[in-house]
Amino acid sequence: MGEKDMERRRIVRRGIVATLVGGTFWGLNGTVSKWLMDAYAIDPLWLVCVRELTACWLFLAAAAVTSKGRGQLAGVLRSPRGLAQVVAVSFGAVLFSQVAYLEAIDWTNSATATIMQSLGMVLVLAYVCLKVRRRPRRREILGVGLALVGTYLVATGGNPGQLNLPPEGLAWGLGCAAAAACLSILPAAPMARWGNFTVNGLAFLISGAVLSAWYRPWEHMPALDGVAITALGLCVVVGTFAAYALYLQGVKDAGSMRASLLGTIEPVTATIATVVWLGTPFSPAEIVGFVLIIVMVYLTA
Repeated sequence: MGEKDMERRRIVRRGIVATLVGGTFWGLNGTVSKWLMDAYAIDPLWLVCVRELTACWLFLAAAAVTSKGRGQLAGVLRSPRGLAQVVAVSFGAVLFSQVAYLEAIDWTNSATATIMQSLGMVLVLAYVCLKVRRRPRRREILGVGLALVGTYLVATGGNPGQLNLPPEGLAWGLGCAAAAACLSILPAAPMARWGNFTVNGLAFLISGAVLSAWYRPWEHMPALDGVAITALGLCVVVGTFAAYALYLQGVKDAGSMRASLLGTIEPVTATIATVVWLGTPFSPAEIVGFVLIIVMVYLTA
């Protein structure tokens, strides 16, 4: 094996680890966010605004730490094409994914929204195959199948009665799938040129500013105590800054298709965190779903 091949394998392995850790952080963040919204009557859109407008400064500060990062930040601000790419990430990936998922949950439930979101893997596979003009590989088809079935079992416990799909829920669910695909596709090119932290920082800043101008989070301030503020800080630092940075680094290193598949670790982590937190036992269907997703991770890696 040549030196270039070995380096490429190392980068892919790094991307796989980054994607799995980022997806795990997302799953934990979902559990903590749900607890915050239930315990403190926090509006979901208020939480999105706060997460975006605080995490953006963490991304930008991380970009400004190194001379390379400062150069990338200055460069993208002087590049009309670069700014257009960042705006596309901001609206097509960051804002679209968060709003579509919240609306899908509102019109249906978390299980239905999670399953609809997982359909984004099919869209990513179609995009990749069309882009490079090839047929889907057997391993990719098997991976998508295992991920979809595993996500269904984890999200519903094997009970189709948990699914709820009115017309509005179907529309937002399909939007959720499209948003998930955009999150695995749109950031790859600008991050390769301008860096992970720069693209994320500006995308979160733009998305948060636009959403805040429309929603006005200062008019929906919840009453928070020290525990809630600590949990909110974890949502920002771990569930947003670290999760997005790692997942999108995985998109860059491992590729959109592999990252999209590995991202199904999110519902697994969310379910485990909920069970550990609330003491609810796993159902047999959930255990089967875990196994299928673990097998998918092995095949994908």
